Amino acid sequence: MATASPPFISTLNLAQSSSSFKTSFASFTPPKLLRPLSSFSVKSSRKQVEIVFDPDERLNKIGDHVDKEAPLSRLNLFSPCKINVFLRITGKREDGFHDLASLFHVISLGDTIKFSLSPSKSKDRLSTNVQGVPVDGRNLIIKALNLYRKKTGSNKFFWIHLDKKVPTGAGLGGGSSNAATALWAANQLNGGLVTEKELQEWSSEIGSDIPFFFSHGAAYCTGRGEIVQDLPPPFPLDLPMVLIKPREACSTAEVYKRLRLDQTSNINPLTLLENVSSDGVSQSICVNDLEPPAFSVLPSLKRLKQRIIASGRGEYDAVFMSGSGSTIVGIGSPDPPQFIYDDEEYKNVFLSEANFMTREANEWYKEPASATATTSSAEFRMDFQGEVSKL
Repeated sequence: MATASPPFISTLNLAQSSSSFKTSFASFTPPKLLRPLSSFSVKSSRKQVEIVFDPDERLNKIGDHVDKEAPLSRLNLFSPCKINVFLRITGKREDGFHDLASLFHVISLGDTIKFSLSPSKSKDRLSTNVQGVPVDGRNLIIKALNLYRKKTGSNKFFWIHLDKKVPTGAGLGGGSSNAATALWAANQLNGGLVTEKELQEWSSEIGSDIPFFFSHGAAYCTGRGEIVQDLPPPFPLDLPMVLIKPREACSTAEVYKRLRLDQTSNINPLTLLENVSSDGVSQSICVNDLEPPAFSVLPSLKRLKQRIIASGRGEYDAVFMSGSGSTIVGIGSPDPPQFIYDDEEYKNVFLSEANFMTREANEWYKEPASATATTSSAEFRMDFQGEVSKL
């Protein structure tokens, strides 16, 4: 039986050309209906045409229109987080910040961010899959795009969707990575107006950890964190790790407030770098001066670290807190100890396995495939030791 045409369709010329039909349908705006209309069909004596309404069609058509006017108008980028293999706090500055010396490394856990050029000439639009993440000017992505326009004079605005996987308040630099990714995307979508070095220098104006992500994945960072010495990867990229983050977050401001410089480690950070080049990862190398104040803020975090070490029975090469917390990292195995699954206290912790990762020159970080290429520790250490000797 033929299906009756809806009242807002009067005729449908089946002899019409394909391109003409697409143009007319793209500009067609369906009226508001009392219930969703998924499809309808129009049947003549010889032919039947079915039209399916796609709620994203209108957005895609706008994107296609923008595509015609720009060589590149959309990007889908991976935004990886980082860990601090060691983190020394070496002093307090006159500007209120602290000087640090740290071996940063990108890891394979990350967010995905979609960027599209917007027809708007006045506002970016950010959406995300996670409640509680700000989507206004407080978000580092928006701050990064505003910074790019301020520095370059660009008048381009963007639609951005953030698919968030990196937990917040974790000491993993997820927001900083998002900002760096946004700067890189803005530059690509503006035809590469400036160099990566300029992006790196500008990024320190909105966050101390952001410049690191313009390294190739491993770097010795000093100052507030904005002085970045790119290094060859010190570890095999297939070295596994597990990330365990309790629901509670550590306030970075509160952690630094409780920091006692007279109670920090006195080991020279360059000595730690040298030990990394000769010995790889070990518990003695993974020093974090922010652990004592973070454990004061969140005593359960100290118990978690101690239990992971005790239960690991040598399975992990090192167990330590990343950044200002509250993520505990276990390097050497992708699996958490059994008590994480068994104890009611830990039923809501964030868990993720990860590997170290890097990026190629003039490319952004690639979302890792399930299989990671392997390289021997000896090959990594040879290149890394040569760079450390220059510092």
